[in-house]
Amino acid sequence: MYKARIIKLFTLLLTASSLMCQTALASDTSIRIYAASSLTNVLNQLISNYENEHNINVVAIYGGSSSLARQIERGAPADLFISANELWVNHLEKQGIVGAENISTFTHNQLVVVAPVSSEAQLKVEQTDSWLKTLGDSRLAIGQPNAVPAGIYAKQALQSMGLWRDLSSHLAPTNNVRVALTLVERAEAPLGIVYNSDAVVSDKVKIVYTFAATSHEPIRYPLVRLNESPAAKQFAQYLSSEASRQALTKYGFN
Repeated sequence: MYKARIIKLFTLLLTASSLMCQTALASDTSIRIYAASSLTNVLNQLISNYENEHNINVVAIYGGSSSLARQIERGAPADLFISANELWVNHLEKQGIVGAENISTFTHNQLVVVAPVSSEAQLKVEQTDSWLKTLGDSRLAIGQPNAVPAGIYAKQALQSMGLWRDLSSHLAPTNNVRVALTLVERAEAPLGIVYNSDAVVSDKVKIVYTFAATSHEPIRYPLVRLNESPAAKQFAQYLSSEASRQALTKYGFN
């Protein structure tokens, strides 16, 4: 009787150990990456390419950089984070959540004004009256200028051109830049300020103006590694590869 109990206990311990190993293996073959919504198209392509060559599952969660950073700050199970600006990465660094040694620059972008592809408006960007005439009773689609990176850059650009004061009451602020793009695609907004990469992947909008790089802070996308997972390290290395850079260029990044 005693021997039977020992054998049963030993069997249970072996089973538990096997399950723990399987769980550890599963965590090693799965990566969760939190990324700015403007990266959706190119990152989906990169993930697909990577999964075809590696026995791993990469799960991407897209959204506004501010929202994603706050989720990570609250303990969201992310392995990697790519923000559309340095502000929110600096915030996580100050909170002690990430170290400077795990932060690198992933890519860069440009800021553009877009209109529906069928629009015949002739926007004279330096003139406030031309903006207001083009907008009419509608509004300018941009990311939230106090939180969403694309909106922060847009505000800086408009301020540098002396346009912000008059246009700030004619905005349609959105939670991320892709929503701003959608408003213009649907002609619900006659103009929007988005990234060049957003305009490149849409056949429903056209670029009517590209802001000078000097009109706003540099648009950098920091790549943050949030843990020491070997799988996360390997995928981060892939994101810094020549193949990744070629894909980024194709999708309008620089």
